[in-house]
Amino acid sequence: MTVVYEDNHIIIVNKTASEIVQGDKTGDVPLSETVKQYLKEKYHKPGNVFIGVTHRLDRPVSGLVVFAKTSKALSRLNEMFKNSEVKKTYWAIVKQTPAETEGELVNYLVRNEKQNKSYAYDTEKPGSKKAILHYRLIARSDNYSLLEVDLKTGRHHQIRCQLAKMGCPIKGDLKYGFPRSNPDGSICLHARRVRFVHPVSKELIDVVAPVPSDNLWRSLTSSL
Repeated sequence: MTVVYEDNHIIIVNKTASEIVQGDKTGDVPLSETVKQYLKEKYHKPGNVFIGVTHRLDRPVSGLVVFAKTSKALSRLNEMFKNSEVKKTYWAIVKQTPAETEGELVNYLVRNEKQNKSYAYDTEKPGSKKAILHYRLIARSDNYSLLEVDLKTGRHHQIRCQLAKMGCPIKGDLKYGFPRSNPDGSICLHARRVRFVHPVSKELIDVVAPVPSDNLWRSLTSSL
């Protein structure tokens, strides 16, 4: 975890691919607790530290996570995320190059809770939710393509599911059809940028995360 932005009301961190945002059945220490500990030590707080989780990233995904440091910021950020007022941009390394170098994907996603997986359809299905994203090819190597993805909606596994439906599964994502896992258990999906109006000060917050440090990420992004 690296802190990339902090003020009195919010803190934004760059999560590594192995970290979980909130506690789960694994019992591993979640990122929310790591942030609490960081604030406790930095400000020498004797009692409990307030941290509000405003959104989540899947465990194998790296990148920016926004936490609230006050209840006022939490309630307002929750509303902003719900109303798609927080703009999120992701980078994804995929095996295939899409037929179109830029486009909008519109699908209907059905979530299977038991499998912890979503399925994308071209038409509306019972229980489905509309999912929209915009993608753009920004770099390419002999074997892989780097896509920039802007989310218009926030659905379960949306980017993973929609890119796989397009024929471009994310590198390392066995669940959505990539043939091999990454050695560290990550998938090559990175929450690169987040933009929103500050819930209290009303200033524009625009934060960009550093790219992961492994060789593939570095080689694909070196010319950007």
